[in-house]
Amino acid sequence: MLQPQADITCEEFMIPSDTDGIALFVRNKRPSGLATFSPERTLLFVAGSTYPASTSFDLPLDGISWMDHLALRGFDVYLVDVRGYGRSTKPIEMAAPPLDHPPIVRTPVAVADVGAAVTFIRKRRGLDRINLIGWSWGTTIVARYTSDNPDHVARLILIAPQWLRTTPSAADAGGPLGAYRIVDRAAAKARWLNGVPGDKRTAILPDAWFEAWAEATFAPSELGPDRLRAPNGTVQDSRDFWAAGKPVYDPADITAPVLIVHGDLDRDCPTDMAQAVFGKLSSAPTRSWVEIRDATHSPFLETGRWQVFDAVDGFLAAGAARSRAAPGVDR
Repeated sequence: MLQPQADITCEEFMIPSDTDGIALFVRNKRPSGLATFSPERTLLFVAGSTYPASTSFDLPLDGISWMDHLALRGFDVYLVDVRGYGRSTKPIEMAAPPLDHPPIVRTPVAVADVGAAVTFIRKRRGLDRINLIGWSWGTTIVARYTSDNPDHVARLILIAPQWLRTTPSAADAGGPLGAYRIVDRAAAKARWLNGVPGDKRTAILPDAWFEAWAEATFAPSELGPDRLRAPNGTVQDSRDFWAAGKPVYDPADITAPVLIVHGDLDRDCPTDMAQAVFGKLSSAPTRSWVEIRDATHSPFLETGRWQVFDAVDGFLAAGAARSRAAPGVDR
């Protein structure tokens, strides 16, 4: 486990989006020598509204990332950076002063980008469905995609799902919104640990773990190692929809099995949000909830992350077992 990459094949791609000039970064990890692919053991990670998937789900902490863990368990696992994030193409509006353009990369655009990645994976492996894992805003993206494309999703995992809110988004500083916002490295840690008691902060997020994530996330930025640009489309969506009592999708339209994982110290998407989503999953054949104690909005990047991994492993294993018992189910 100290050198998981020795047993893992990693490939990276720039795939086309539905917009000329916009390419999407996709990374794939799988066991070296894997030759047989199935919906139950194929999955795609989608990140939230400020940071890319490429520095979150494939960040080696104590020598292993979540992608590594799943690949070592026999999965064909992918991540995608939505346009404007990470290593995907930055829209031209991000090269201009922010107030020159309205907020960019709103949810329908992100859903289309994830759709492009799902189509790429399905065609590459000859599959009808795959599993999806979303985090924060990423839960909205994958849930909306799933409700619109039920035949392409085997199982759905929502980490810290967003929903209707009566308080401003933590990403919303108020005032006029431009195309993007500037995010500061030091402020990122304060937001991450918002609401965490002082005596628990280092136990939940060791300093070295935060610095590893921050270095991976901020160092490649064209603004230098301490700041990055993040599209404001999701902030505008929060104002127009989530804070206005208008859901971006209907959980009742989801017909795939669903797992919700939530941290009890999450201030970005508090427990009542996740409970609201869970209660509305009326068409899901199964729905499961795992609450992680002493965890924030980013539970899979903290010391309790193995509880997240175990919960997801069990949920995915249930899908594989059901498929073996009744061929064609969940496929």
